Amino acid sequence: MTDAATPSMNGPDGRRLRTESSGELVKRGLRRRYAAERRFQAYGIAAILFAVCMLGLLFTTIISKAYPAFTQTMIELEVTVSPQDIDPNRTATRDELSRADYRAPVREAIFELFPDVTERRAKRDLFDMISPGAVFIVREAVLNDPSLIGQRRTFVVPMSDDIDQLNKGQIDPKLPQSERRVKDLQIEWFKRLQGRGIVKTQFNTTLFSAGDSREPELAGIWGAAVGSFFTMLVTLVISFPIGVLAAVYLEEFAPVNRLTQAIEVNINNLAAVPSIVFGLLGLAVFINFFGMPRSAPVVGGLVLALMTLPTIIIAARSALKSVPPSIREAAAGLGASPLQVIVHHVLPLAMPGILTGTIIGMAQALGETAPLLMIGMVAFIVDIPGGPLDPATVLPVQIYLWADSPERAFVERTSAAIMVLLSFLVIMNVGAVLLRKRFERKW
Repeated sequence: MTDAATPSMNGPDGRRLRTESSGELVKRGLRRRYAAERRFQAYGIAAILFAVCMLGLLFTTIISKAYPAFTQTMIELEVTVSPQDIDPNRTATRDELSRADYRAPVREAIFELFPDVTERRAKRDLFDMISPGAVFIVREAVLNDPSLIGQRRTFVVPMSDDIDQLNKGQIDPKLPQSERRVKDLQIEWFKRLQGRGIVKTQFNTTLFSAGDSREPELAGIWGAAVGSFFTMLVTLVISFPIGVLAAVYLEEFAPVNRLTQAIEVNINNLAAVPSIVFGLLGLAVFINFFGMPRSAPVVGGLVLALMTLPTIIIAARSALKSVPPSIREAAAGLGASPLQVIVHHVLPLAMPGILTGTIIGMAQALGETAPLLMIGMVAFIVDIPGGPLDPATVLPVQIYLWADSPERAFVERTSAAIMVLLSFLVIMNVGAVLLRKRFERKW
């Protein structure tokens, strides 16, 4: 007699084969399902760990290359501001003083430290150890205080980028002279200067207070930061009101027909268009057709506003949809007009989501490079822009320019500028999250 819990059947050879019960089949299926779930969770955890490791590797690489840029090698020079070189007659105006020769006092100051250096070529190599910025520092001091003419003062001036790299250990003095940018004599002179205690390493304020320069030790990100500010200001002023108004019309007032459906499809498609296409549009329309100035934040802001508009519209429509219909019905039941319902009730409740989408769109625009390259914001700009119409560059383009420079010192400044840009992006995204958490309402 066969057990009911374990039914059997006859095999090809006539023997009875035992079959599994339905309970065992269910248990086996559950075991496979749980095993698959555990594998899926393991894959997810592994993916997250891999992403975190890659992010950590990225930040570690950037920070390791960037931190030397925050210090600068300086030297104390006893400079005699000779009247024969600056103002022989003591009657020079400010304009004449600004055009005077300040190289001679700086040259004499460094030559006084090495009286044994007499050859012309050796003197040139010795003077090359001092940054051209030393001349500008002495010049600015004399312009601010003309009484310095004829006096001997101590100036703390930057050394050249090659000596700065040598001091930071980026140049190996043990390599053959043909394989490094610093000569053997310059290494010997630098050690002598260190022995005298006049070489200083201090915080690099120039990096955060100056514009671009051909000399790495004089280059800063302040000009690009100001250009980014004006560009983002133009972008926000144009894209935010237009995007919100378009979202309100499409979501609350527009009839459902083929025209509005085509508009919605095109808005969604524009959100996925490569950013360089918007750069081509700005080049063709704003610069070639309207004749607007190249490399100006106003043009960059217009281009980035066009690129950001679809993101803001989509985010604003999503925020408007999240407002319960009961809010609209209650306001309308109290006699409010459709416009009053939107302005006084729906928009305030949807504003956290709208602002979150706007901040994310602005963060995306802040990191864009391709459309700005198309409209000429790749120009070499030394002066700090004073407004949206002045020539300027932005942080991503400044990073692009420095990354293409051959000098080794620009590598660390490129990484430092990337750190600053990433800091702005992180702050904007964290602000968007905090803004949503602060004003978010659950229905």
